[in-house]
Amino acid sequence: MLKGLDPLLTPDLLWALSAMGHGDTLAVVDANYPAHALHDRVITTAGADMGAAVRAIASVFPVDTSVEPAVAAMVPEGGATAPIASHDVVARALAAAEGREVPIEPVPRHDFYARAKGAFAVVLTGELSGYACFVLTKGVTMGAVVPD
Repeated sequence: MLKGLDPLLTPDLLWALSAMGHGDTLAVVDANYPAHALHDRVITTAGADMGAAVRAIASVFPVDTSVEPAVAAMVPEGGATAPIASHDVVARALAAAEGREVPIEPVPRHDFYARAKGAFAVVLTGELSGYACFVLTKGVTMGAVVPD
């Protein structure tokens, strides 16, 4: 274990987040998403709900500011007819971590699968609610300084 890091940030997840370059994408998906069938690099956070997983990731992951929107969220084909709770949870977690509102683009389910296919890695959570799937675009850390 390391000090100051959320325990959901496993060695495999930290490696993936660190290895990603700016503009790379990360899919963070619910337990219903066919991650192992569609992707080679799947990192499991079994038991973690979407809010906990995104809060942990966002604590070390800069969301891109040069691509708008830098976050995509799965919605039903034809669009959502009611608010999707996980979308609000993720929006709040990203805003808290980034210190700004982070726009989230609704993407129909089949288009989402195509977009997620290009992700550097997929984080498979234990989230059980439907349409709790997101693609985050990594940004850059400007002027990061290591303390003395």
